[in-house]
Amino acid sequence: MSDLLNKLPDSDWRLRDSTRAVMAALEAARSQAPDLTGPLARFVGGCVRNQLLNQKVDDIDIATPLIPLQVIAALETAGIKAVPTGIDHGTITAVADGRPYEITTLRRDVETDGRRAVVAFSTDWTGDAQRRDFRLNAIYADADGTLFDPVGGIADALAGRVVFIGAAEDRIREDYLRILRFFRFSAWYGGGALDADGLAACARLADGMQGLSVERVWKEFKKLLAARDPRNALQAMESSGILRRLMPEAPGAAMLDRLIAAQLNAEPKARTFDPLPRFMALLLEEDKGAIAAARLKMSNEEKDRLAAGLSRDGVAMPPLSERSARAALYRLGPQAFSDRLVLALSNASGDADTARYKTMRAFAQNWTPPKLPVNGDDLARAGVKPGPAMGVTLRAVEQWWIDNDFPSDRKTLLAKAKELSAPF
Repeated sequence: MSDLLNKLPDSDWRLRDSTRAVMAALEAARSQAPDLTGPLARFVGGCVRNQLLNQKVDDIDIATPLIPLQVIAALETAGIKAVPTGIDHGTITAVADGRPYEITTLRRDVETDGRRAVVAFSTDWTGDAQRRDFRLNAIYADADGTLFDPVGGIADALAGRVVFIGAAEDRIREDYLRILRFFRFSAWYGGGALDADGLAACARLADGMQGLSVERVWKEFKKLLAARDPRNALQAMESSGILRRLMPEAPGAAMLDRLIAAQLNAEPKARTFDPLPRFMALLLEEDKGAIAAARLKMSNEEKDRLAAGLSRDGVAMPPLSERSARAALYRLGPQAFSDRLVLALSNASGDADTARYKTMRAFAQNWTPPKLPVNGDDLARAGVKPGPAMGVTLRAVEQWWIDNDFPSDRKTLLAKAKELSAPF
């Protein structure tokens, strides 16, 4: 077995002072728990998996046989802030040097209902691993990086396999969100075809997703869409009928498939992508976007983005001249312009189209839309009568200003205002 499979390489996240302080604080609690043998703290889950795969580590999760009150006492003794973020389920968040560390007591499931579990605390590391979802998420590492792999997750991670721990149906029945997590983790960490047994179990038990909160579903699906290349996972969702269940408003994933291919061609080094334009490519139509947004209880910001990105308001999109692009960017705003630009990329047919996309994206990032140089007070001083006609005139002046590529000459604009206000 190679050194990589025995021990994590040194890394900034594991060796930073705050991480060492948290691990040392937990280990120092041994005097208060003399019956416990073996390590009192191990890293677990995504931080270990991503380090093995040489990918970015964002969140640091720690498992411990200490019960929550012991964890709190150990942290406070070391002068580290302890926040009981999920104490009923065994989770305490340590905050050291402003960084959060989620510490969870080893657990076993007592009762599950497909959405949540009643747990009991444990001191059994292997038992804790066996209640997790996928083998590649049940890899542990000691403070010094020594790996503990009770269910074979290292081999899966390195081979790009996402496989349920034990019987796939058992794991799914414990929490039906694991159906979506199967596809999400396959999108992020899988290589090639999805695990056949896991996919078949997801298809058989798809009815169980009906009991999930739409907020959880949308959060999980967004993470899937943000993966660099989720096409294999999406195609498996579509062929198994799960995509239709999840997204009944979507006609299919054909346009999204084209968009992802074009994005990878345009940005081959990107590790992740904005999920919202990809979601728009699934829906295609503004009314379907509104229905999906309401059903999934999206945030107001997401609803507004969806509506603006899918709107058929007649604003031209690429290929555009720079002048036309300035007009479109002004009318739409930076976010909607960017979203529609990404959607237009799905029609790219070659390197020339990709190059135009990059040029237009750079333009949108660097051009600051100007402010209309005149306002209602200026028009009033120029002799335009106040009242409802004032607003009509101001909008007409703005339209002329946009159509003429944003001239900054106030005299010209005021003269145009007088001309446009004449009928009133």
